[in-house]
Amino acid sequence: NRVDKDADGRITEEEVKEIITLSAAANNLKKVSEQSEEYARLIMEELDPNNLGYIELYNLEMLLLQAPSQSMGIGTTNSRNLSQMLSQHLRPTAEPNPLRRWYRRASYFLEDNWRRCWVILLWLSICVGLFTWKFMQYRERAVFKVMGYCVCVAKGGAETLKFNMALILLPVCRNTITWFRNRTAAGRFVPFDDNINFHKVIAAGISVGAGLHIISHLTCDFPRLLHATEEEYEPMKRFFGDDQPPNYWWFVKGTEGWTGLVMLVLMAIAFTLAMPWFRRGRLSLPKPLNRLTGFNAFWYSHHLFVIVYALLIVHGHFLYLTKKWQKKSTWMYLAVPMVMYACERLTRALRSSVRPVKILKVAVYPGNVLSLHFSKPQGFRYKSGQYIFVNCAAVSPFQWHPFSITSAPQDDYVSVHIRTLGDWTRELKNVFSKVCRPPTEGKSGLLRAEYDRDVGAMSNPSFPKVLIDGPYGAPAQDYKQYDIVLLVGLGIGATPMISIIKDIINNMKRLEGDVESGNPGDASTSASFRTRRAYFYWVTREQGSFEWFRGVMDEIAESDKKSVIELHNYCTSVYEDGDARSALIAMLQSLNHAKNGVDIVSGTRVKTHFARPNWRNVYKRIALNHREQRVGKYQTHFVSRVHTQFVGSITGMLGKLHIMDTMLSFVLSR
Repeated sequence: NRVDKDADGRITEEEVKEIITLSAAANNLKKVSEQSEEYARLIMEELDPNNLGYIELYNLEMLLLQAPSQSMGIGTTNSRNLSQMLSQHLRPTAEPNPLRRWYRRASYFLEDNWRRCWVILLWLSICVGLFTWKFMQYRERAVFKVMGYCVCVAKGGAETLKFNMALILLPVCRNTITWFRNRTAAGRFVPFDDNINFHKVIAAGISVGAGLHIISHLTCDFPRLLHATEEEYEPMKRFFGDDQPPNYWWFVKGTEGWTGLVMLVLMAIAFTLAMPWFRRGRLSLPKPLNRLTGFNAFWYSHHLFVIVYALLIVHGHFLYLTKKWQKKSTWMYLAVPMVMYACERLTRALRSSVRPVKILKVAVYPGNVLSLHFSKPQGFRYKSGQYIFVNCAAVSPFQWHPFSITSAPQDDYVSVHIRTLGDWTRELKNVFSKVCRPPTEGKSGLLRAEYDRDVGAMSNPSFPKVLIDGPYGAPAQDYKQYDIVLLVGLGIGATPMISIIKDIINNMKRLEGDVESGNPGDASTSASFRTRRAYFYWVTREQGSFEWFRGVMDEIAESDKKSVIELHNYCTSVYEDGDARSALIAMLQSLNHAKNGVDIVSGTRVKTHFARPNWRNVYKRIALNHREQRVGKYQTHFVSRVHTQFVGSITGMLGKLHIMDTMLSFVLSR
């Protein structure tokens, strides 16, 4: 009635267009609003077959009610059927006994985290053991009579500090970790994919060890030594000299003192700028302090570790209480890890320099996403789900950033999709936008540039030089060992999943081709590829995000004749099905998909769902459809609403359904 201004019960095409524009604005669908004229004609064709130039208001109301009622009816029926089937196997109420409830939760937790638990327990045991060993050792020494338990605590903290300073380098040896997880069975027992999290845990251990060492020395050991009587100081002469230290400055100016204080300052800077508030730029600081936030500040401050390790070796050599070189153990802790890390950095530098890549295509998409297609370097082999590091000297000659590979291993190129979320990615987008132009008709993206082999070098765009390093292992690369795969991506977190679904289609095509031609193919390949069904749930709040992988979606919808991959796109900016505010959008979606085979929200052949997925129903349906099968669930930058207890109850009640939940613990687009 608000649009029917003359209240005659008739609506013209212009008024229909206005309704569509209002509904699109309410659901944050900018592209639908831009195409409102086209969709208004579509409604008029449906409701005005006699070309009267208007439609009756009640006809439009009936059409509006039809689409949401159908979608609600289908969803309700499916949910009801699922609930009835599950009720035969699942308990309708929670466990009343609190002990059993606690035991069940603990068992689910250990089932998911036992690898992490034993590694953390081992690390804590070593730290406690080293602290206790050093503590007891200094209790028996002469210095204990002067400094008391303070020196025991200081030396115990120092011992754990040396161990952790050596250990913290190992989780960032990416090539070594990738080799172990790909070539050995260690991945079954060691959570290599949590390397960065373990790196952070060790950093916390370093903070504790350094705190115990420094505070004990400054507030207890040194004051006791300064105020010791001549008789008490007599046994200390062989450590501190014949003359008793007169003041604090004596300790500070010595090599042991100034190296320790400089290390403390540098480590405090690196630790502070590594905090999420600084690293992700969440703090709004005035100029020029704003330079302390963002990834650049984190990256450069973290490389102060070179100075810290040099000072640590010097500090560990000039010790007050240890004079024999064979008892100075700092270099013994650090030698092997430092050599390993140096070889790691050297390998990365050499590999990236001897594997030049040529940029084949650049595209800038809505939502501040940059797509880069590189030529595949000779001998470059990777698995779907892995990631590479990218360097662009035009932005920073030193910084390397990780991004998931979105191309499939069978493609003759390597591609990444990078969302602008920080200072480095923002500058990278700006650099490549300068060489791009608006796309020609039929091409996606806001800006594009492509390398054409058929024209001369002068006619091709001059792209900035880019280096890549990798590939490196990630949890999703192991998807082939599962019969059924559930892939969940939120926004740009869908990048590794795109590579996986392309790889699944390619593998299925190859296996089908071998069967049709009578060629059994590679038996080892067939055995290693167990996946026969995949569910892909992509959740994004912006309509423009669907342009990022529109070509992939259409390719899968066209080539997946046997429905191996079930695609589910969700746009959370649209109100859920059944809501009056999205009723018109649902109607337009049904009409356009029936007529043109294209979804009005995503612009692909895959029909988009509204609002967020009902994860409980998703798990229910997969559990019922695939009993006695292994289900691998991979999700990136996203936490499902379904509790582990619910998943565990499905696993326990339905028999041999194995739901393997793997979280990617790093965000692959900064």
